[in-house]
Amino acid sequence: MKLGLETESYHLLFQHKRMDIFNFIEQTWKLGLDGVEINIIPDHNLHPQFGVLDSDDPTYLARVKNAIQSRNLYCELDTRWTNQASLMKSIEIANGIGADVIRTYIKVDDFDPLNLQPIIEDIKQIIPVLKKHRIKLSLENHEHETSDNIIEIIEAVDSVWFGAHCDIGNSMMTWEDPIEAVHKLAPYTISTHFKDHIVTMHNDEPVVCGVPIGEGSIDIDECFAQLVEHSSITRINIEICYPYCASFSREKGTGGVFKLTGAFEVKEPPFDPELIKPMDYYYPHKISQLALETLIDAQIEGVKHSVAVMKKLRNKYCK
Repeated sequence: MKLGLETESYHLLFQHKRMDIFNFIEQTWKLGLDGVEINIIPDHNLHPQFGVLDSDDPTYLARVKNAIQSRNLYCELDTRWTNQASLMKSIEIANGIGADVIRTYIKVDDFDPLNLQPIIEDIKQIIPVLKKHRIKLSLENHEHETSDNIIEIIEAVDSVWFGAHCDIGNSMMTWEDPIEAVHKLAPYTISTHFKDHIVTMHNDEPVVCGVPIGEGSIDIDECFAQLVEHSSITRINIEICYPYCASFSREKGTGGVFKLTGAFEVKEPPFDPELIKPMDYYYPHKISQLALETLIDAQIEGVKHSVAVMKKLRNKYCK
């Protein structure tokens, strides 16, 4: 099983110009990993169209591709939305950097669990283009969709060029147990985000909070084993969403969980609330320079820790 790293794992370094895509590729290689997953979604201080990339110029994309391939790394692309215009541009960029899998997710405004047909039709229209370029598209359970919602779309599209992007933590935002979500999605999975979460409190509200892999409430051993046993994937991408928090997006019980027990047990926040509160983690510069520096240091160490844990899981389940 190959292990890759998603650029989101260093989101604070990208946002504050302490890392660019070439630094990231080099760092991933130095960590002894096998691939990169590049996120082209705009964010604070990132390119307004291409995220951690600086351009869609073919010469620039070729430089990125060469940096990846010269280190013998695989490449996947992370984008968003399911409309044809967005996906066509993503396919163009994927071609330019040598990515053979694209991850996307549904725009929240478009998501209606009772009417997924427009999304299904858009994806069906893009299948011939994916086939032409030999690129697969994976749809992520991205905080609002249960595994059943994702499976319904995949089965309706019915193409070898389209499958699930199994994020082992995002299911929690829909009140779905991570192990149950991975078990359901594994047979459909063609790409992954492997992470760890806890539930903590922001003021009086329970929220889902990212932590380094192995330090949270998700049974990472069982999730890894499920992916090895019940999916055909040969890669697992590390995406530690730390520091990061998100609110529950669906009604309690939507995914089958009704109580804050098990993986949903409430735990202490990873940072002192006097320094920064959980829902402020993603943009700590808005709170203070001290918060920013503290969380950047934590993110760097969190990646190192998570990589070490994932290598141990690989040794345990992929002998």
